[in-house]
Amino acid sequence: MSDHDANARFVRETIVEPTAIARARAHAIELGAAPLSPAIGAQCAVLAASVAARSIIEVGTGAGVSGLWLLRGAPQAVLTTIDNEPEHLGAARQSFADAKIPAARARFITGRASGVLPRMNEGSYDIVLIDADPENVIEYVEHGLRLVRTGGLVLVPRVLAGGRAADPVQRDAVTTAYRSLLQETQESAAVLAAINSAGEGLLQLSRVSE
Repeated sequence: MSDHDANARFVRETIVEPTAIARARAHAIELGAAPLSPAIGAQCAVLAASVAARSIIEVGTGAGVSGLWLLRGAPQAVLTTIDNEPEHLGAARQSFADAKIPAARARFITGRASGVLPRMNEGSYDIVLIDADPENVIEYVEHGLRLVRTGGLVLVPRVLAGGRAADPVQRDAVTTAYRSLLQETQESAAVLAAINSAGEGLLQLSRVSE
């Protein structure tokens, strides 16, 4: 086993997932909702805490897993979660209730992000997490950067595309979209960008002042 593989395994085995999130994960897997890994969930919680988030959007519910991690880091935040799968939203609603998240701290919107995000208020959010429709990820990130305040964060998990992003031979639509996003954000003066390689990977973008 390489040092990289050993480190990745150590990280996976070290993260302790709260019981409510572990239950939500089990339900998400049953639904085929592909929830965030514990390593990336924990990272999102720390980032939410670091910016003292009060207003969060997530695109793709993961049946509640990502939202619970975000709210764990930002216990006073209001989360708006967008998904075009009513069943996933219903699972998230139940997972939040089981975790005793007050109803006033979560809004559930059924629909595609491409139709919902343009209607949301510019510069009004602390975090936008994007975990759906990877072929449209660049469009969603552009919306996210418009919606977050200066110093706010846009978070994009799965950007390593299961290892395919690092392989130039891989040219499928999803891998190409993630690879283009990584290149464009690294070159942009509008954001500070960092890539976390734990779990499925996490692109972290901080909107800088204009």
